[in-house]
Amino acid sequence: MIVEVYPGIFKNEIPLPKNPLRAINSYIIISKSRNLIIDTGFNTAECQAELMRGLNELNIDLNKTDLLITHMHVDHSGLAPFLKKQGVQTIYFSQVDGELLNQTSKRDSFYKSVNQILGFNDENTQKFGKEFGARQTEPLEFTPLVEGNEIVLENYCFEVVNIPGHTPGHLGLYERNHRLFFCGDHILDQITPNITFWGFDQDILATYFDSLNKVYEYEIDYLFTAHRKIIRDHQKRITELLGHHDERLKEILSILRDGKKTPIEMAASMHWDLSHKKWDDFPHPQKWFASGEALSHLEHLVHIGLVNRIDETGMLLYGLK
Repeated sequence: MIVEVYPGIFKNEIPLPKNPLRAINSYIIISKSRNLIIDTGFNTAECQAELMRGLNELNIDLNKTDLLITHMHVDHSGLAPFLKKQGVQTIYFSQVDGELLNQTSKRDSFYKSVNQILGFNDENTQKFGKEFGARQTEPLEFTPLVEGNEIVLENYCFEVVNIPGHTPGHLGLYERNHRLFFCGDHILDQITPNITFWGFDQDILATYFDSLNKVYEYEIDYLFTAHRKIIRDHQKRITELLGHHDERLKEILSILRDGKKTPIEMAASMHWDLSHKKWDDFPHPQKWFASGEALSHLEHLVHIGLVNRIDETGMLLYGLK
């Protein structure tokens, strides 16, 4: 469904079938000379049809249109190759996320190592891929953006903002004069963005906190999110998200008082706001995301000196100091 959410800015809500996210908000900014699409939906026939229906309803000429991908996840990037073939000119992306998306062998190797750390076998990983959504299958030619770059569209001048955390190279767009911010999955209403594990060399949760505090200081009237509702009070929502993660960290410390845990054991012991009450009943994608989030929180506690990471005969365990 196409809705004008601000003069010349339209939200195209694209359903994501059989996915707990339900839908993605793809945005279209229209100007006389150029148009800009922000995020695409999965690489599926259903998402493609809905995306094109909205673009056709607005009479968008794709030969005068560019695409910005806020981050590498396939619900945001999946239809980029299709749009390129349909005439979209420039595809904007962060260098970090663009390389992760394009370097298939490197990406697959990374996810394989993460699955081993989390305790998921190859069969479950393949099942997860089928359940979660179609992935990009070809390299994507993109123009990298960095903090401070500008995209000018008639009356709007959008500044690129680095907001890593949900992914290492997540981007946002800020329009200072109109107080607009396109935030992708960085901040969401009603649901909390998944902050997963991206390697032992970084504290990705601390990075996410820094990005939240960074956006808190911006003057924003409309925070255009990629899922659920547009947010009008970003500072209130950021405070809620920081509080949520603080409670998560306290919960993990409490669970560790009963003894050491693997990441998947920790995830199974935590509370999750899902309709499935038992861990064994969780769909595999939700188990994967929950375990990744548990691991990112455990690693944060390691980095701040409250928890030890222990390797016992190839098994990764976490315990209180």
